[in-house]
Amino acid sequence: MTNYINRTLETTLRHCNTQFKIVLVTGPHQVGKTCLLKHCGADRRYVSVYGINEREWARRDPELFLQHFGAPLIIDDIQYAPQLMPYLKRLVDSCEATGRYWLAGSQHFALMKGISESLAGRVAVLTLQGLSAAELRGLSSPQPFLPNKEFIKSRRQLCKTQPKLRPFEQIVRGSYPALHSTSNTDIYTFYNSYVTTYLERDLRLLEYVADESSFMKFLCIVAARTAQTVNYSEIAQAAEISQPTAKKWLSLLVRSQLVYLVQPWYRNVSKRLIKMPKLYFADTGLCAFLSGWESARALEVGSMSSAFFETYVATEIIKSYQHAGRRAPIYYYRDLERKEIGLLIERDGQICPIEIKQTASPQISMVKNFKLLENSGPGALICSVSEDLPLTQEVTALPVTYL
Repeated sequence: MTNYINRTLETTLRHCNTQFKIVLVTGPHQVGKTCLLKHCGADRRYVSVYGINEREWARRDPELFLQHFGAPLIIDDIQYAPQLMPYLKRLVDSCEATGRYWLAGSQHFALMKGISESLAGRVAVLTLQGLSAAELRGLSSPQPFLPNKEFIKSRRQLCKTQPKLRPFEQIVRGSYPALHSTSNTDIYTFYNSYVTTYLERDLRLLEYVADESSFMKFLCIVAARTAQTVNYSEIAQAAEISQPTAKKWLSLLVRSQLVYLVQPWYRNVSKRLIKMPKLYFADTGLCAFLSGWESARALEVGSMSSAFFETYVATEIIKSYQHAGRRAPIYYYRDLERKEIGLLIERDGQICPIEIKQTASPQISMVKNFKLLENSGPGALICSVSEDLPLTQEVTALPVTYL
C-alpha cells in the first residue's frame, strides 16, 4: 500500500498556476514529481512521453499530439520531447487562461535551453527534491529556514506534538518517497536499482559518459567527498580520469540535481563565482550507499559522521527554500587564515551565519567565527540538543529536529 505524503511545493504550485500559463516541476528521478502533479491536478489529463510510442508521436507531430490531449494537461518526462516547446508556446499565446499545461522533467541542459528559448515569461520553473524532514513529520508549510525568533518559536511549538526523527536513520534511508510511503522497501535494493537505472536511462543518453565503470567509480569518489570543497585535481586523480572529464561529469551531476555546489561568500559578488565551491550530495541515502555505509549506527560513530550530519543539515535548509519556490541564498565562509563558517544565509542585506556540529553540548566557542562578519543577522548552531538554547543574544543552539 502506497500512501501519498503532502509536499510543501503544493502551495507554490497552486499559486503559480494562477500566475503562469505553464508550470514546470524539475528534479531528480523518483523524488515524486509525477505524484505531486497528479495529486494537485486530479482533474487533468495525463501523458508521459517516456514511452517509445508517445515519445515518437510527440517528436514526429507535436501539434497533433497536443491537439489530441487538449488542456488542462500534465506532460511527464518532457525532456524526452523538446519538440513540443514551440507548439506549447503557440497554444498558450493564443489563450489568456493560466495553468493550461503542467510539465515534469529532469533539468537537463537541452530541456532548460528549450524552456529559455521558447517559453520565457510563460513558465514558472519549480524544483522538487526528495522528502524533507518537515514533510515527513507532516509539516508542509512553505516556510524557508531562517534562524530568527519567529521561525524558532513556530518550530518549538510544532515539534512538541510531532514524533522526533532519528537523524542518522533518516540520513541512511534518504529522502526518496518510495522509501517512506511503503513499509517493505529494502534500502539497499532501492539504491542499487536506482543507480543502475539512472546510468542506463539518463546518463548513457549523454555523450559525456562513455565508460560506465569509470563513471561509477567517479560517483563513489564524489560521494565520499560530500561536505568538502571541490578539488578537481584530487577527484580526477582518484577516479583515474582527466580533469576536464571530472569537471564535465560533476557538472552533469549538478544539472541532474543530484549534487549541490554551495559557493563561497564574498562581499564582492563577482568573486563568489571564481573560488572553490563546497559539494553536498542532495540525497544522503544515495550518498551513503555510494560511499559504502548501510548501518545508521555504524555511520553515526564512523569517520564520515560529521560530513553526513553537515550534508543532512545543509540539504534540508536548501530544500526548505526550493520547496517554497525560491532560490536558496546559501553560501559558506572561509578566509585566507582558513577561518570557516559552515553556512551563510543572505537575506534582505543581512547575513545569517549557521554552524553545524554533531555535539549535544554546544559551546559559545563553536560560533566564535560569527564575529568575523559585519552586519550579521540572527545566527544558529544546529546540533544534537533536545531543545533550543540561547548561546548569545543573537545566536541560538537549535535541535537538528527543527529543520
